[in-house]
Amino acid sequence: MTAPPPLDDAWLVIPLYNEAPVIGDVIAEALERFPHVVCVDDGSTDASAERAERAGAVVVRHAVNLGQGAALQTGIEYVLAHTYGRYVVTFDADGQHAVADAEAMVRLAADEDLAIVFGSRFLDERTKPGLAKQVVLKTAVWVTNHSTGLRLTDAHNGLRVIRRDAAAQINLRQNRMAHASEIVTQLGRTRLPWREFPVHIRYTEYSKAKGQPLLNSINILVDLIVN
Repeated sequence: MTAPPPLDDAWLVIPLYNEAPVIGDVIAEALERFPHVVCVDDGSTDASAERAERAGAVVVRHAVNLGQGAALQTGIEYVLAHTYGRYVVTFDADGQHAVADAEAMVRLAADEDLAIVFGSRFLDERTKPGLAKQVVLKTAVWVTNHSTGLRLTDAHNGLRVIRRDAAAQINLRQNRMAHASEIVTQLGRTRLPWREFPVHIRYTEYSKAKGQPLLNSINILVDLIVN
């Protein structure tokens, strides 16, 4: 059985901040299925940008750290302004996301004419977040669903497929992690067709070491409620 063709009409957008130990491998794996990858280096103080370029990604740089929301916005604007890509795929730099999930989500969007596909770690049993993280994530779902009118199972999943017409309506202003709910709000307002898709979040030792402390997660919820 032959493999499906690479996804020439999709661009992976990867916000990048101090991920030098892993970003080369993340990009190498991604390029096996996605020929187009753009990393937005958000003021990294390590060799992240250089390793991303060496691995084969386009790299756009912020001179200073502006936050993941700003990096995503820059990456989306790059795809819209400089490419003819039909889909933007937001993808994390730390190795937590699976390229196979991203590919399946793009193919689902194309097959079912969907404008948005949200990844969800709660639609199957593969992902095992800790209890505290699960409580925070479920609370974020409740807050986001009540503020957007959508009914998601995972509001803070960074793996998303966004069709070009939907991406053009995104204007992120929350530069901290609350941008994850802001993007859901803005996509919901488009009234374009969407679905969730089960994905596996790989909590590696590396990603857990760099993960959000519980206090930061509580701060995210405060941001959501205030904004």
